[in-house]
Amino acid sequence: MEIDRPALAAFLRRRRELLQPEDVGLPRGQRRRTGGLRREEVAVLCHMSTDYYARLERERGPQPSRQMIASMAQGLHLSLDERDHLFRLSGHTPPDRGTTSEHIGPGLLRILDRLDDTPAEIVTELGETLRQSPLGIALTGDTTRYSGLARSIGYRWFTDPATRSCYVADDHEFLSRMFASGLRELATLRGPGSRAAHCAELLLDRSEEFRRLWDRHEVGIRPDDVKRFIHPEVGVLELNCQRLLDPDQSHSLLVYTAAPGSESYDRLRLLSVIGAQAMR
Repeated sequence: MEIDRPALAAFLRRRRELLQPEDVGLPRGQRRRTGGLRREEVAVLCHMSTDYYARLERERGPQPSRQMIASMAQGLHLSLDERDHLFRLSGHTPPDRGTTSEHIGPGLLRILDRLDDTPAEIVTELGETLRQSPLGIALTGDTTRYSGLARSIGYRWFTDPATRSCYVADDHEFLSRMFASGLRELATLRGPGSRAAHCAELLLDRSEEFRRLWDRHEVGIRPDDVKRFIHPEVGVLELNCQRLLDPDQSHSLLVYTAAPGSESYDRLRLLSVIGAQAMR
């Protein structure tokens, strides 16, 4: 499959022109004279240089890699059909869809982009964080930085003791049971050759606690309505977690809120100030 440079350039230009700054969580500013996003804004969203992106729109430069195409598809908030089209224009076979896909649907992204003042994250069914809001990073740290199975919080829970430091100690036993139960259900649902099954196999080899819980064959243990986090600067936060599911991708948007007037509400407001200062 060969790259179609004219069609690729036209498609990228059109998608860029259709996106507004507020669609992707960017300020519009007062000096914007044309509609759509600027090339430098798209480059930031796609994690590439402005020069590289500009050359693609001018029908120049090397053929983009699959990783680069995936990054552009996400940065431009493309639908799955649009993502697949972009891959074909670039001379690549589109990646698989379904439970293993990491392409976040534009609907979930649009919601997340508007949650600057709320801890939120988009996760896979295996508990891998794909994207976080700024206050989400302030609450738990950047959990998108991991690689391999360590991206899954369930895997890290049993293999990396530091993972538990964000959660109240009294909740650890319940969370261990919940992660083991959830992984058992997912491994059964997806089958022996799935990533969930592989994760379970590795944990059975590496964690005595996981082996003990796995032998219980517990299923159906669901998260509590309120999650308790520990932050080193603001203390304990009791937060309600709302979940919005994208059934096509098996991705979930998790949004954490505190009851107005509560101590956790005030601490969350303080965390937003600390997080903003850290970002600056």
